[in-house]
Amino acid sequence: MLDIDTPYTERPVYDEKTGLNSLGFHKRPEETRVVVAMSGGVDSSCVAALLKDQGYDVVGITLQLYDHGVAIQKKGACCAGRDIYDARQVADAINIPHYVLDYESRFKDSVMEEFADSYIRGETPIPCVRCNQEVKFKDLLDTARDLEADVLATGHYVRQFVDESGHARLYKGVDASRDQSYFLFATTAEQLDFLRFPLGGLEKDAVRALAARYNLIVADKPDSQDICFVPDGKYVSVIERLRPGAGEAGDIVDMEGNVLGQHNGIIHYTIGQRRGLGIGGGDPLYVVKLDAQKQQVIVGPKEALAVKTIHIKEVNWLGREAIPQSGKKIMVKVRSTRPAEKAILYSGEGDRARVVLETAEAGVSPGQACVFFDGDRVLGGGWIVSTENDFQQLSLQAV
Repeated sequence: MLDIDTPYTERPVYDEKTGLNSLGFHKRPEETRVVVAMSGGVDSSCVAALLKDQGYDVVGITLQLYDHGVAIQKKGACCAGRDIYDARQVADAINIPHYVLDYESRFKDSVMEEFADSYIRGETPIPCVRCNQEVKFKDLLDTARDLEADVLATGHYVRQFVDESGHARLYKGVDASRDQSYFLFATTAEQLDFLRFPLGGLEKDAVRALAARYNLIVADKPDSQDICFVPDGKYVSVIERLRPGAGEAGDIVDMEGNVLGQHNGIIHYTIGQRRGLGIGGGDPLYVVKLDAQKQQVIVGPKEALAVKTIHIKEVNWLGREAIPQSGKKIMVKVRSTRPAEKAILYSGEGDRARVVLETAEAGVSPGQACVFFDGDRVLGGGWIVSTENDFQQLSLQAV
């Protein structure tokens, strides 16, 4: 049984009495095939080196997600051509098979196109979640099974506990500054059973020390910062390339519909934005809604951003029991950089649900994720569709 309290580095690789290895299988390590998703960064490289050192049958796979000619010129991204080269170098150094798979078409259709369309709808998307949901933990997981792997391992900073029924539960990583549980909320229970996250019980400094111990060339490599296909955070240029003419001009209006100015496309704005509105004078105004149908940027006072009720779709529930009709007290995060807040979760029709926050939260945007927690345990989450607040009855509806 896997537990969340003992880091992988401190677990017995193989228990002779129980016949259980550190990945939770009743096999010797050399009989256990592990596919490692190698991005070329220090984290996934450490996972591959650690498992190889422990005697597992390790196979490295790196995904080519978009054009090398563009990627290789860009720094600070997780999927650039340099990263593919680094992953191959690490695989050679630790003597494991390594494959580069062309997922360009799948990535463009499932992640990049959806990213552009989401902004055009007036949303604020999280493409890294979609990438995990549609590519890494779907297509890559299927590839790992085709290779007759027992498990797919990644460098994410989250932890697992395998309960008495043999099913995995998901928990926050030990290092709060690196925890990636928010970005993995859409991982299904079936996928979790096939995944392992060996770094979740470690601090980032310990991972870099491990990389240095294994003499990995990426030991001092900086962490990725940008979305991999968005150079220097310039997402508007990506949208305009994918959707020419997306920057359709329109009006900036107040909450009564009075025109205050003009904009050159709602894709340039996000909920909660104050700077760069170009409508100076008077009290501070914030973007409170993006109306894609009318091509309007709607602004209002700060109080209009105080959201209490959140409507979500595509709910992925990882709890052992169904969400009760009377509601369930949970903690939720509505942005990756914000702390979890107390809330009540109510089930809805189909894959829908409603979350009522105990304390109003500002800047909640359609397209973002609302992730559920019970302490450190991840109970799932869903995509924000619309919000309500007590200041006014403006519904921030995503089409």
